[in-house]
Amino acid sequence: MRIMGLDYGDRKIGVAVSDMFGWTAQGLEVVERRRDGAEMQRIADLVREQEVEEIVVGLPKNMNGSIGPRGDICIAFADQLRDMLNLPVHLWDERLTTVSAERTLLEADVSRKKRRQVVDKMAASLILQNYLDSKSKR
Repeated sequence: MRIMGLDYGDRKIGVAVSDMFGWTAQGLEVVERRRDGAEMQRIADLVREQEVEEIVVGLPKNMNGSIGPRGDICIAFADQLRDMLNLPVHLWDERLTTVSAERTLLEADVSRKKRRQVVDKMAASLILQNYLDSKSKR
C-alpha cells in the first residue's frame, strides 16, 4: 500500500510517495498550481499511476499549535482531495519542514536555482516520512 505526501503551497505542491511497505518516502515531483485547477487532475493521475491508497497533506500550524489562515486553506484542499478521490486524507503537522528541507539542501551545497526546484518535493518527503515513522511506532 502506497501513501502520498503533499506539501501544499501558494504556487507549488510538493509530491512524495512511500515505498510499497510504507517504510520510506521518496520525492516524486512538484506540481505547479494553476488558475484552471489542473493540479487536481495531475494529483489524481499520480494517485492512479502510483497506486496510492492514502494521502497525507501537510498542515501548517503556528508555533503555538493553533491553525491560521494558511492552515484553513490546507484543510479545504484536503477536503477537496477526499471528495474527489474518495480516499482517506490525513492532515499532518508540517511545522518547520520547509525550513528543514532548505537547511539540508544548503548543507549539501545545492545551488539556489536547484533548491527552488526541489525544496517543495523534499518538504513533502519530510512530511510523509514523519507520518510513516509515527505509524510504525504505534
